[in-house]
Amino acid sequence: MPRAVWTGSIAFGLVSVPVRVYSAVHEHRVRFHLRHRPDGGGIGYRKICKLEDEPVRDDEIVKVYEVEDGEYVELTDEDFAAARVEGSRTIELEDFVPYDEIDPSFFAHTYLVGPQEGAERPYALLVRAMEDAGVAAIGKFVLRSRQYLGCLRIRKGILTLEQMYFADEVDPPEQVVPGELPEVSERELEMARSLIDSVSGAWEPDRYEDGYHEALCALIRRKLEGEEIHAVAPEAEPEETPDLLAALRESVARARSGRRSRDGRGRGDRAELQALTKAELLEVARERELEGRSSMSKDELVDALA
Repeated sequence: MPRAVWTGSIAFGLVSVPVRVYSAVHEHRVRFHLRHRPDGGGIGYRKICKLEDEPVRDDEIVKVYEVEDGEYVELTDEDFAAARVEGSRTIELEDFVPYDEIDPSFFAHTYLVGPQEGAERPYALLVRAMEDAGVAAIGKFVLRSRQYLGCLRIRKGILTLEQMYFADEVDPPEQVVPGELPEVSERELEMARSLIDSVSGAWEPDRYEDGYHEALCALIRRKLEGEEIHAVAPEAEPEETPDLLAALRESVARARSGRRSRDGRGRGDRAELQALTKAELLEVARERELEGRSSMSKDELVDALA
């Protein structure tokens, strides 16, 4: 059983649902240590005063907020305690909204929510009521002394808590395109839709692998075996498409060829493999359980698959 990161209650009107909150995700992380090459000693860090260029003790360090350039306000532990908001042990549900209407940009982190011992019945009631209504619940909660906006939704019959950004924390998307987008031709639009249709399918998360993590772990194993490692040449910057319509036609042809190969209908010969992108070759290699695929170049993938 994972360790809970938060314990409290969900307030649903006058109904209280005691729950425990658990992290729902874990990232691929290969952890490294820093060592001094000549003697193998570990590398540590000291806190240095930039004015005196001397190390300082922890009890001499304070937190400050810069009001203006060069003007600071010192904050103590008592100050932070005074700024705490109520409800550190309660998620007060304020609104119920259609989940599809929430912009995914507001979601920051996902947690799983399970019932505490003896709270299974009110937990099940909330889950069933939200499922029947087809809504998500919005409320605030406090985690590690900081208040967050949260969205409770149902995922496979389990309450899931999405930690959200507040509205003024989400930047408007219009700022990245300073003007109206240019018009596109009906023919270009038709080809683009055809390309999308050629690679559309059901959401299958297991199809996607962390290629960098897999390649890094493989490289570490090779170094342990004493193999000499050489840097891979960096990929060239993609060029701007001179003929958009021609590029779309070629993309559709390659996508259809790649799908035939993945579905087992293609011949799998060298010419057909070379027409695939590296991402498509990696997908074919994954389905064939080809070892070491993540560290191969495109030509090596073609050779191995052919």
